[in-house]
Amino acid sequence: MFLAIVIDLEPNLFRLGPFLITWHGVFSVLGILAAARLGLWLLSKDKVDITHGADGVTWMVILGLIGARALYVWENFKFFSGQLIHVFFITEGGISQWGGLFGAGLGAYIWARRASISYLKLVDAGGAATMIGLAIGRIGDVINGEHHGTPTTLPWGVQYVNPDTLGEPGKVVHPEVAYEMLLTIGLLALLLPFHQRLKARLPDGVLGLIYLGLYALGRFWLSYFRTDPAIIYGLRQAQLASLVMVLIAVVGIPILIARARAARAAPAAEPQGRA
Repeated sequence: MFLAIVIDLEPNLFRLGPFLITWHGVFSVLGILAAARLGLWLLSKDKVDITHGADGVTWMVILGLIGARALYVWENFKFFSGQLIHVFFITEGGISQWGGLFGAGLGAYIWARRASISYLKLVDAGGAATMIGLAIGRIGDVINGEHHGTPTTLPWGVQYVNPDTLGEPGKVVHPEVAYEMLLTIGLLALLLPFHQRLKARLPDGVLGLIYLGLYALGRFWLSYFRTDPAIIYGLRQAQLASLVMVLIAVVGIPILIARARAARAAPAAEPQGRA
C-alpha cells in the first residue's frame, strides 16, 4: 500500500500514583484547554463578560465528563449490568464523544443562567471551540489506535504494530479518527476566518448550530468507517447522536431566524397597532 502509515508508539506514557497517563489523556486535556481559550476569546469579541469564565469552563468540563461516561455506559450496558460499581471506574473502558458534547452543552446552559448571559452566544462560541477541541483530542486517539477503523484496500491506511496498542495489530485500516480530525480542521478553516462577519449577519445561536450540524453530518458518514456495533436499525451510537444534532440544527436554525425577523419587525408594527 503506497501511503500506509505504520504507527509503533507506546500508548501509555507513565503512571502517576493510581493514574495511568496516556497520549489520549494528554491530548484530551490539551483539546479542552484550547477549546476553552478559543471559546472565551470569541465570547469576549461578542461583548460577553468572561470575568468568571473559569466557572463556565468548570461546569462544562464536569458535566461533559459525566455525559461522556453516561452515554458510554448506556451503549455498553450489558458489560456493566453485572458490575455496576465499574460505572465509576472511568479509567476502565471509555467515554463517548457525543455524550461529552451534550453534557458540556448542559453545563454551558447552567453557567448562562447563573451568570445571566446569553446561552445562544455561548452556542456560537462553542461551535468553533468544539471543533478545535476535537481536532486536538483526536491526535491522542490516532497515536493510541482507539476507535478501530474498517479494513481498507485504498492507497492509504494505518497499521498499528506496538504490542500495547489499542488498535488491531497487523491490519491495515481506515484512519477514521484522522478523517474526523480533518473534518473539524476543515470546518474551522471554512468558518472561523469569517466568524465575526457571520455573527454580524446571523441571529445568535445560528452560527454555532451551523458548526455543530455540519460536523454531525460528516460524523454520521465517517462512522461507517468504524467497526462500532450497531445499536438500532443498523445505526451506531455515534450515528444516532449525530442525527439528534442534525435535527436540532435543522429545526433550530429556522426558528432562530424567524424569531430575529419578528423581533426586528415588531418596533415598526407597534405604532400601527396603537393607531
